[in-house]
Amino acid sequence: MQTWKSWAQRLKTELYALYLAYRDPRTPWYARILAALVVAYAFSPLDLIPDPIPVLGYLDDLLLLPLGIWLALRLIPAEVMADSRLAAQTRIAEGKPVMRLGLALVLIIWGLGLVLVGWWLWKSLKP
Repeated sequence: MQTWKSWAQRLKTELYALYLAYRDPRTPWYARILAALVVAYAFSPLDLIPDPIPVLGYLDDLLLLPLGIWLALRLIPAEVMADSRLAAQTRIAEGKPVMRLGLALVLIIWGLGLVLVGWWLWKSLKP
């Protein structure tokens, strides 16, 4: 059980470090885009494949997310990731990591989705 807890803590630190690296101006634009997508997907309540679907539901969490993290880590310069990891560990130890941008993105996506569904329903129910 301790192994799982340490793995989960390391994953949390890596995701927060990716978020910090995304904001670093030394990070190339293509790595920023991928890092932003990975972090947003990791913290989003939406999944590519819904979890209730047997076996396939956890496929994205077990394969796609680690693959996205691995690829983002490969694209971000090593010195940027080293600085980001150190900052992430420090901020997590202080209890400071609040990702307002991630929350805002998730709320905007949900809001847009609700608006689109409402618009579609309004158009389809209109006589």
